[in-house]
Amino acid sequence: MRKLLLGDEAIAQAAIDSGLSGVYAYPGTPSTEITEFIQLREEKRGDAENKIFCRWATNEKTAMEGALGMSYMGKRALVCMKHVGMNVAADPFVNSAMTGVNGGLVVVAADDPSMHSSQNEQDSRFYGKFAMMPIFEPSNQQEAYEMTRAAFELSEAVKLPVLMRVTTRMAHSRAVVEVTETPRKQNEINRPEDVRTWILLPAFAKKRYVQLLAQQDDLMKSSLESKFNFYRKGTNPELGVITTGIAYNYYMENVAGAEERSVLKVSQYPLPVALIEKMVEDGAKEILVMEEGQPVVEEMVRAIVPSTVAVKGRLTGDLPRVGELTPDCVRAALGMEKLENLEADDIVVARPPALCQGCGHRDMYKALNEVAAEYENPRIFGDIGCYTLGALPPFQALHACVEMGASITMAKGAADAGQFPSFAVIGDSTFTHSGMTGLLDCVNSNANVVIVISDNLTTGMTGGQDSAGTGKIEDICRGVGVHPDHVRVVIPLPKNMEEIKNTIREEIEYKGVSVIIPRRECIQTAKRHAKAREAAKKE
Repeated sequence: MRKLLLGDEAIAQAAIDSGLSGVYAYPGTPSTEITEFIQLREEKRGDAENKIFCRWATNEKTAMEGALGMSYMGKRALVCMKHVGMNVAADPFVNSAMTGVNGGLVVVAADDPSMHSSQNEQDSRFYGKFAMMPIFEPSNQQEAYEMTRAAFELSEAVKLPVLMRVTTRMAHSRAVVEVTETPRKQNEINRPEDVRTWILLPAFAKKRYVQLLAQQDDLMKSSLESKFNFYRKGTNPELGVITTGIAYNYYMENVAGAEERSVLKVSQYPLPVALIEKMVEDGAKEILVMEEGQPVVEEMVRAIVPSTVAVKGRLTGDLPRVGELTPDCVRAALGMEKLENLEADDIVVARPPALCQGCGHRDMYKALNEVAAEYENPRIFGDIGCYTLGALPPFQALHACVEMGASITMAKGAADAGQFPSFAVIGDSTFTHSGMTGLLDCVNSNANVVIVISDNLTTGMTGGQDSAGTGKIEDICRGVGVHPDHVRVVIPLPKNMEEIKNTIREEIEYKGVSVIIPRRECIQTAKRHAKAREAAKKE
């Protein structure tokens, strides 16, 4: 059976076809479509017997832990997140290699080189290497499908999680994929016989760590024998190329039919050292390493090959140190003539991102800016979401934005240092993701801060997914100790502007923790909900 699928969708389809029992994720571009694909399929299928659990988690850490719990029961689980989500999930992720798994567990990390929608360009392969678990990195959608299925099988064979690393270009490009017509059934419940590996007390963990180290030879053997890795000697073996993941496509786009260089394609890790040594034995005097992201493989190759072999790549400047690879920059690194490109037409103008017309965040920022201007040196600490666009014109309201949840604790730290007024702006989904603990810190020290939780009743930035905090924000704030009189809800509309500004002024003057919740449904989800209601009426 053939389907036209995004890279993300190919992974999702493969997980379903592999007998998946649960997907655990927090939405984040470019990984979001994996979970959405499974959710849509479940809605249409309606098969209670083989139901796949597919609700969004509160954050990536809870997602990883939930999947680990499902694996404990012998079921197959999938975890999905973007690269910065790996930072949030790092504790259970790394320790999952120590516990091992029971049912197959695959962790998908979608990296974002060029920072299309992210704070940084970090490379998730570092996490897999650090945790000492197998890593897959597909070069196309068909491989993404086949690798995901292979990853579940490998996970159960070696009793370890498997990291699947993709990039934005891989996740969001589309191709025809050959899929199976006979999906695998879900695993039956099968609890682990020896629970000691799941209890990371030092006495047990020490033994388990020795076992994990002993497994590395088997993982290397699997990598060397993998159908996803191969070495091909070129007509001029003095020149070698090592490609990883999607970079293989950029290489082949330039040299197909004229493959002078020896090439090693790496899509399964640990890095197949013996194949690199084979390239050197065949006479390689120069090796160009092409990889999307940071120079993970390039650094390792430098430690493997003799010093007489010149290793080139991102570290040497032969390939750009930042951003995605392109066929053009790969062509330049290969020493090939530049192809003629058409320049962009002058009629094309830049269209910077902006908050939607009618968005409640706009009214919130208008009010906040006007009140903040009444004070000398106000500071507004922002967070990750649609509302981050408040840093750009016309509002230019934010003075900092670092990572999920940082707004509240940075505002607290600034207030501790003497800053007044000190504001935090955070969204409802980000608040429950990682802002609640910061709020508790504020309460425990009675920090003089005003926290604005801009509630649009959804996870808006990634497409309108369910928000874990919907209907619970006030209760959470009161529950961690914010005085009920200083948990204020306003409706961000132009007609309510004076009320909103007065509320902000009152809470600034209160010496303690204040929470203001501007609440109005995201304009985009409101439109979708209205259409759905109209469609339901017609049926």
